[in-house]
Amino acid sequence: MKTDPAQVRELYRASHSPDQIAERLESGPESFYLKDFIYGAVDGAVTTFAVVAGVAGAQLSAGIIIILGFANLLADGFSMAISNFLGTRSENQLRQKARNQEFHEIRHWPKGEREEVRQIYSKKGFEGELLEQIVEVITSDKQRWVDTMLQEEHGLALRDHNAVRAGVATFAAFNLVGLIPLLPYLGNWLVPGLVSDAFAWSSVLTCIAFFWIGAIKSRFVNQKWHVSSLETVLIGSLAAGLAYGVGILLKGFVEV
Repeated sequence: MKTDPAQVRELYRASHSPDQIAERLESGPESFYLKDFIYGAVDGAVTTFAVVAGVAGAQLSAGIIIILGFANLLADGFSMAISNFLGTRSENQLRQKARNQEFHEIRHWPKGEREEVRQIYSKKGFEGELLEQIVEVITSDKQRWVDTMLQEEHGLALRDHNAVRAGVATFAAFNLVGLIPLLPYLGNWLVPGLVSDAFAWSSVLTCIAFFWIGAIKSRFVNQKWHVSSLETVLIGSLAAGLAYGVGILLKGFVEV
């Protein structure tokens, strides 16, 4: 469906008043946790279904699937959450280290740091008197000066990403979506005979989960929902297929 250019311009005009622009710039970029959620959700579904597929391939009991599945949810989910927490915190610490270093360099060798600003904006196409004015404006305020160096020299965002929230988002998504492959087996455990083919139902539900994750992701990135969903399903199915194959190969060792 074609978009009316006039409607697009009106939409952008309505959201770009001077007050709205000033408010957005003042608040800074939003700390977004989509990556953490998708990271946890995909891995939760993949690893839990890998356990299900591997054990089913080895033709072991449903009780083992439930035990190993919940062990994976808690242990691997916690491990991923901690890893994401530590990784995010390390990135924040790196940002602070770079900020301290820039303040130190500005204090002890401002001439060199001023030249760095000059060359950065020279490469952007500024020159002559305008270039010197830009350098003067930026270097007249140390906070602005350091922020500029963080972004332009180090390629870092100015705001920290909340490490605790990142870890919680990963853990919650991992357990929420990772539980889905276990639902048919839990159903049969609670109500014996509820599901005739638990593995088949687990496979279907996991594919639906992958599809759902991809559809959600498509709403935040520039990708069609069906393409994003198919991509996620294919990646998850590949991991599940590998686990099922390993289970079949190791079946003989389990029976010994």
